[in-house]
Amino acid sequence: MSQQPFEAIVTEHGPTVLRVCRAILGPVAADDAWSETFLSALRAYPDLGPDSNVQAWLVTIAHRKAIDQLRSQARRPVPVAVLPEEPSRDGVPGSGQTELWTALMELPLKQRQTVAYHYLGGLPYAEVAEILGGTPQAARRAAADGIAALRQTYLKGTVR
Repeated sequence: MSQQPFEAIVTEHGPTVLRVCRAILGPVAADDAWSETFLSALRAYPDLGPDSNVQAWLVTIAHRKAIDQLRSQARRPVPVAVLPEEPSRDGVPGSGQTELWTALMELPLKQRQTVAYHYLGGLPYAEVAEILGGTPQAARRAAADGIAALRQTYLKGTVR
């Protein structure tokens, strides 16, 4: 069996990878991680086995690229003399999603990753556990705790 053209892989799995990157990094930094994911995948794609789970493979690469970006951000100081004024979100189309991303970014990293990989990436808990290290039961618990926190924060309208 021959492999699909890489362009078809990007078209099919690109939105899922972007959702995963957004959930881990937020909407601003996600585009870079998405691009890095597919650049790495392009290099490795010819060696991928014909029976491989391409979506799980791409989510794993996206996970690693997101972690690289989180580490990079943590090392970058951001000095400011005066805190910037927060722009108004009133009347901005699509601003409701910003609140969801904010609530997601407030989750602990393990919960955020588990929610992203399971609910947005579509991976079963066993594969999420393999990516993050741990057991499927721990991944299921982290996802449940993350969703419960999102419901409590987002649905009750207490998002900042």
